[in-house]
Amino acid sequence: MKFSITKKRGLWWAISGAGILASIAIMIFSFTSLNAPIRPGIDFIGGTRIQIARDCSVASNCDQPIDTAQVREVLDAQGLGNSTIQLLGDNKQILSVRTENLDGDRRSDLLSSISEAIGKFDSKTVQIDSVGPTIGEELFVSGILALLVAFFGIIVYLSIRFKFDYALFAIAALFHDVFITAGIFSLLGLTIDLEADSLFLVALLTIIGFSVNDTVVIYDRIRENLAANPDKSINEVVDNAVNQTLGRSINTTLTTLLPLLGIFLFGGQTLKFFALALIVGFILGAYSSIFIASTLLAWWRNGKEKTPITIPDTPASE
Repeated sequence: MKFSITKKRGLWWAISGAGILASIAIMIFSFTSLNAPIRPGIDFIGGTRIQIARDCSVASNCDQPIDTAQVREVLDAQGLGNSTIQLLGDNKQILSVRTENLDGDRRSDLLSSISEAIGKFDSKTVQIDSVGPTIGEELFVSGILALLVAFFGIIVYLSIRFKFDYALFAIAALFHDVFITAGIFSLLGLTIDLEADSLFLVALLTIIGFSVNDTVVIYDRIRENLAANPDKSINEVVDNAVNQTLGRSINTTLTTLLPLLGIFLFGGQTLKFFALALIVGFILGAYSSIFIASTLLAWWRNGKEKTPITIPDTPASE
C-alpha cells in the first residue's frame, strides 16, 4: 500500500509545531524558575556532587525512603542551604547532593553528618565529583560551539551534495529534533530535578548525526527519482522516495532503539538519561526525516514550479 505523506503535510507540521511550542513554553517557565532553560548539571556551573547509597545489609536501614528533610537540616547546619537534593533509584535509597565547591575536610564532615541523619551508607557507593566554575563555563561554551559547527558543516555538505534548499530543510528538521528533545529534558528538570550534563550535549550531537543520515537517504532517493521521472510532480516523487526508504528507516531506528532501551532499563545511573536522550532524539529524527524534511522540500519545490515566469515586453517593430 502506497503511503502519501505530502497530502497530510499540514497534520505533520501541526504535530511538530505543537511540540516546539510546548518546548518553548516549558523552557521559558524553567528559565523563570531556574535561570536556565534546562536545569544545568555540575559540569556546567561547577560545584561538588556527592552521591551515596544506604547499606541495605544493615537491619532496618532501608525500611523507609531517605528523608530529604533530614538531609536539608544537615545542609543548613553546615551553611549549605542552597544545595540541591535528589533521591535516585526505585526504592529511593540513593542520595545525590550538589553543593558549592567543598574541600576534603568539609566533604568528610558532610558525609559523617548525613550518615548520622539517614543511617549507615555503603562506602563502596560513594561518588564525589568536583568541577570549578571556570572549567564548567569552558565545557558549556565548547559544547555549544560543537553544536554550531555541526550545523554549519551539515549545511555545507548538503549544499554541495544536493542543493541549498535541501540543506535548509534538513537543518530545519534537525532543529526540530534538538529543540523538542531539549524541551522534554527541561520538563524532566522541573519535575524530577534531572540535570543536563556534558553527556546531554554528546547525546544532542549524536542525534544530529543520526537524523541527518536518515534525511540524506531520503533526499538521495528523491534526487534519483527526479532524474528518472522528470515528468512526475514533486509530490509524487517525494511520496515514492519515502515509500521506497520507509522500511529501511523503520528497521534502522528500531534496531538502534533496542540496545538503548536495554541501557535505559538496566544500565547504570550515569548512562540512564543519556540513553533516554538518544531514544527521544532518534524517534524524533526518524519522524522529522520522513514527515518534515521531505514535505518541506515538496512544498518549496511546488511553490517554485508554480511561480510564473515574467517575459519582458518587447517594443513593436515599426
